[in-house]
Formats: sequence, structure tokens, C-alpha cells
Amino acid sequence: MSYSNPTKVFKQLKVKPKKLEKFKKHNLSKKRSCGDALHKCKLCGRVGAHLQQYGIGLCRQCFRLNARKIGFKQYS
Repeated sequence: MSYSNPTKVFKQLKVKPKKLEKFKKHNLSKKRSCGDALHKCKLCGRVGAHLQQYGIGLCRQCFRLNARKIGFKQYS
């Protein structure tokens, strides 16, 4: 059982509580307290190329798509 999102397996393992506990222990990602993986894009969830300036919290791709809606202007 390998899934990109481990929460998909929960439906299958609901009837087997011991196996569900073991699965959670070994497969869920741990909570981050520092580093790049702590900051994710608010829209798509990407970890890389993250803009934290002004409290935006978006990756560069999402910022590019939504900059006008947020209120930024292009001057060139």
C-alpha cells in the first residue's frame, strides 16, 4: 500500500485498528518546527520558492497567477 497521500489508506484500515495505528506510526510525516518544509503555499501546498514577504504565504507560481487580484501592479 503505497499512496502519495497516506490518509487515503485510512478507509481501508478502519476495520483493522491495530494495523491502522502501526501504519500511522511509520508512514505519516512528522510535524515540522523549522526548515523549508514548515512553510507551504496557501493555495497549492508547494514547499519550494515560497514568498513570505508581507505575509503573502504563496509560492512564486501562485503569486504570478494571482498578483493582480491581490493588488500588485506590473511596472515594466
